[in-house]
Amino acid sequence: MATYSNTRAMRSLIKASLQSILKSPSAIVFTIAFPLIFILVFGFLGGGSGFSIKVATAPGSDTTSQLYAILHQVPVLKWISKDSAAINKMLKEGDIVATLNIQKQPEGAKPEYKILINAASSEIDKAQQLKSVLAGIVQQQDADIQKRQEELVKIDMHISEVRDYKTIDFILPGQLSFSLLASGVFGTAFVFFNLRQTLVLKRFFATPVRKEIIVISEGIARMLFQLIGAIIIISIGYFAFGFTLYHGWITFFEMLALCSLSLLIFMGFGFIISGIAKSDSAIPPFANLITLPQFLLAGTFFSIDNFPKWLQPFCRALPLTYLNDALRKVAFEGANFWEIRMDILVLLVWGIVIYAIAGKTFKWE
Repeated sequence: MATYSNTRAMRSLIKASLQSILKSPSAIVFTIAFPLIFILVFGFLGGGSGFSIKVATAPGSDTTSQLYAILHQVPVLKWISKDSAAINKMLKEGDIVATLNIQKQPEGAKPEYKILINAASSEIDKAQQLKSVLAGIVQQQDADIQKRQEELVKIDMHISEVRDYKTIDFILPGQLSFSLLASGVFGTAFVFFNLRQTLVLKRFFATPVRKEIIVISEGIARMLFQLIGAIIIISIGYFAFGFTLYHGWITFFEMLALCSLSLLIFMGFGFIISGIAKSDSAIPPFANLITLPQFLLAGTFFSIDNFPKWLQPFCRALPLTYLNDALRKVAFEGANFWEIRMDILVLLVWGIVIYAIAGKTFKWE
């Protein structure tokens, strides 16, 4: 008599589950179509342009001088107040055009002031515009200033060679993360609830297949499907819109590894919901309660630094925030897993908590 093979059973379950997912319109929409729509929209929009120039004060700048006070009253200049590390990060990512180092020279020295504009190479056009704005502001302070402008203020500009941080570099990781969250929560919750309600799981118990094989098979099938979606999304972003992959193929595979880990964690939410939901109609409210706050507050579309300070601690507690940050650091900055260990650690802690709860709430019958 042939020995029953759980490995063969797993392959069959993975194949059946994958076929079921591929035939599901909602799975295609959430995993591929929905993120691609946003990526295409923001990709074609590009970096955008505004009617103001965002600048920050460089460390060591003379903040007590009259010129410093004058420049802070100019409407076209939007001053950003952050610490040095945050300012450097914003400069590199194109969130500000430049930093201004304003220095008043010793009494009697010419020129009286020096302004050093430190701008990223990706913002050189706006930096030139900024230089013109500063020159215009200086001229407005004195009727004779145009004749002796070089005696009053000398404006120098230093261009830092950094890579262009495009809109797609921010948007694509966020959309990829959200597709993983939506698939892990909605997909897992509906699948296991329906398997239980239609007594499919009960019929499985009449076979020699082990319970954990059922869960693992579904997880592998969903992971394979999501990785296909991730490959499509990253490829379109890279080839169509110049999405940054810092180390090329290495970065690509690192992103896929992060996707696999996060999907495994997010599926825990689905297991919890499938266990506490009493009907099909109860699943969407529970799932939206988990996904919508993260979609809106976890840095999917814009930095959480834009939120009020009282809200930011909540934003930084969400697991999707850490996946978004990790994917962006890996893709644009070329960070390795050790450098994003805190993001991974927080995700793992979330995973432990989620599966501890899922173990208490998940039902087989």
